[in-house]
Amino acid sequence: MTENPKSEVVILGIETSCDETSAAVLLNGTDLRSHVISSQITTHQKYGGVVPEIASREHSLHFQPVVQQALDEAGLTFGDLSAIAVTYGPGLVGSLLVGVSGAKAMAYAAGVPLIGINHLEAHIYANFLEHQDLSFPLLALLVSGGHSHLILFEAHGQYKVLGRTRDDAAGEALDKVARTLGLAYPGGPQIQRVAQEGDAQAYTFPRAMLEPDSLDFSFSGMKSAVLNTLNSARMRGETLSVPDIAASFQQAVVDVLVRKALMALERTNVKTLLLAGGVAANKLLRETLDQSLSVRGVRLVYPSPIYCTDNGAMIATAGYYHYLEGDFAPWTLNAVPGLNLT
Repeated sequence: MTENPKSEVVILGIETSCDETSAAVLLNGTDLRSHVISSQITTHQKYGGVVPEIASREHSLHFQPVVQQALDEAGLTFGDLSAIAVTYGPGLVGSLLVGVSGAKAMAYAAGVPLIGINHLEAHIYANFLEHQDLSFPLLALLVSGGHSHLILFEAHGQYKVLGRTRDDAAGEALDKVARTLGLAYPGGPQIQRVAQEGDAQAYTFPRAMLEPDSLDFSFSGMKSAVLNTLNSARMRGETLSVPDIAASFQQAVVDVLVRKALMALERTNVKTLLLAGGVAANKLLRETLDQSLSVRGVRLVYPSPIYCTDNGAMIATAGYYHYLEGDFAPWTLNAVPGLNLT
């Protein structure tokens, strides 16, 4: 495949890794012409979490309408595209296959290159959509429902994972604790909402830091501590304050994330931290990082909340930089549910 000779680079980005069907049209890496998201939250709420089979079925129903709406809102057709970028992993295999199969068919029919995007990479690139003045090297704190990573971002396409979760991801732990507290799915935003009425010092939950030099994360023990606290109270016939538990648990999660980020910044001497992933929308995490980094002369950058969760705009943005490098995928591109960043 060869590059599109047009002077303007128009990327259609498609995201279907979990429970959001999303498409966006991006012009020249910064001009977002359209952005459409079809959410499945209400569909999965009754189950307390994402049901993979239902998610893939919903993607199949909404994929074509979402892509067409994105093109219509941008005032473009497939003939105007330079390339189509699509998430091929990590994620739910059925959901990924819907996006990859659809994108391959569209790119082949339109005669434009296909670009495979790593979902984790795309979350980081969401920052480039709104902050065009970023310069390397960068440190990324990627925190979502399935991942908690500290990543040294040395240049486009050059990543070094400095730390990752050894068990539950931060977002996963927040969701599980929220479900135990009887809060609705998705749990992270509900924990944040309820915590506003609670006392973050009411309960002391462990902050697992692991080995002294480790930048890895562990949130399973913290989650278990909450469950043990709740179970002990029930056995004694006590009623605990849900807002206090939510606030205390949220504080513990944020404390670990911030401390590990500061360790990584000190070790790498990088002066810009990119916050990415669904948990990047957490207000307490943003405020705590901002306070901690400002006194150290480190810049904190994060996307608008709509670009923190899964979305087509971040796929299109990552796709733009792959396009500039001529990094195109073969027609044999397949879904890779366990795809790593490096």
